[in-house]
Amino acid sequence: MASKYSPKARSKVKRVMHEKKEGTLKSGRSGKKVKSRKQAIAIGLSEARKEGAKVPRKSKTKRKSKAKRKRGSRSR
Repeated sequence: MASKYSPKARSKVKRVMHEKKEGTLKSGRSGKKVKSRKQAIAIGLSEARKEGAKVPRKSKTKRKSKAKRKRGSRSR
């Protein structure tokens, strides 16, 4: 069976994990240090997506819940 992720995507995540362990990985706009392993993996996969690597789409439930949270915060 074929792998979900391309070798390019795997190498990108591997590099990002090394950066996280060294303490040099920064998040997008804020530029804060990334401390979460899950966040580091997400950064690696999004970078791989931008470069056109084979990475599965985000699941529908995650996309829906994110949109729901955005709409719900305005009602206050």
